[in-house]
Amino acid sequence: MLVVRPGGPADIDALLELAYLSGRGFTSLPENREILAERLELSARSFAGEVAPDAAWYVLMLEDSATGTVDGVAGVKGAVGLHRPHYSFRVVTLAQFSPATGVRFDHQMLVLANECTGYTEVGSLFLRPGKRQSGAGALLARSRYLLIAGHRERFAATVMAELRGWFDEQDNSPFWDGIAGQFFRIPFEQADQMITSTDGQFILDLAPRHPIYLELVDPKARGVIGTVHRHGEAALAMLEREGFSRSGLVDIFDGGPTVTCPRDQIATVREARALAVRIAAGLDDAALGNAGEHLLATPGLGTFRATRAAARAADGTVEITAETAAALAVRDGDSLLMV
Repeated sequence: MLVVRPGGPADIDALLELAYLSGRGFTSLPENREILAERLELSARSFAGEVAPDAAWYVLMLEDSATGTVDGVAGVKGAVGLHRPHYSFRVVTLAQFSPATGVRFDHQMLVLANECTGYTEVGSLFLRPGKRQSGAGALLARSRYLLIAGHRERFAATVMAELRGWFDEQDNSPFWDGIAGQFFRIPFEQADQMITSTDGQFILDLAPRHPIYLELVDPKARGVIGTVHRHGEAALAMLEREGFSRSGLVDIFDGGPTVTCPRDQIATVREARALAVRIAAGLDDAALGNAGEHLLATPGLGTFRATRAAARAADGTVEITAETAAALAVRDGDSLLMV
């Protein structure tokens, strides 16, 4: 059974392996053991409630309970932009008209923006290749919203997600090569690493202070603005099903889109309901199968776990098998969130 659980320091080797597998441009999973170890330490403290909500960073690990193998990772940051600016480019349109010539132009421009301060961010969603079937990605992605649903007071009223931008078959970013790299004048990998290892001051130092007219830039770079990486198309589709929509902001390095949604309008958050556990002794998933599979999660912070399994709700209770109860570490009478 696949179970989502809190990540902590003991997961460093698994998380580092996933970071290497994620490939170029996956900024939220740097191939840096020290940075990832610090993140897992922060995650453990966040789940323990030892960190202020806006400073928390929850790392969620997708584990196969039968083998103990970690097959994926996702994360939730309590808030962005409070301790260092969170920069993006906003795509804006400037309309110009000359009565003397009768000519009208609509110019598209990129403008440096810092608009997401205080938003909660969901991200770092990555699964091992070959493990992206049978609903594993949906379970991992939606577990983030179940965590939010159980502790709304710890998360902002607006939730955002940044998706990796387009890279070509040679793993090059047309946006970086044609636009962003012209200002930063350092290799993409160095800029990518500096996002997680510095205070971000280099962005303010080097990013363009004036609008960038898109008619004047490389058409290849212009054509990928707001385009999600081929491996991120499924993630974008899941976000849109939850109610997220494009914000008009794109990543300053690879041009990937930023999507946002009010916290309480996220579908999984809105639909989650708390029910009392009733363990169906002697029944297996097949016996409960006529009730259908549901997302299930424990509402506790430090004890958070989530899975997808057969379940039947009635009269304020949710009936689950002993196997599911063991995977979630719950007993009769405990509370579960169900979608």
